[in-house]
Amino acid sequence: MSENSDYQPRSGSETPIDPEDLAMAEGLDPTPENIERMRVRIAEIGARAAVDRATD
Repeated sequence: MSENSDYQPRSGSETPIDPEDLAMAEGLDPTPENIERMRVRIAEIGARAAVDRATD
């Protein structure tokens, strides 16, 4: 990349984490039951902690 590039690397942390994404990160199908379980998890421990737990 050149020094004058406008390229900004992205980590993904700047985008919201949806319950559907969290379910798939845990290897689960995004069924209504799994989505609800992930929604509750995000509400209880926060999105970042839920993702950290899913990817450990």
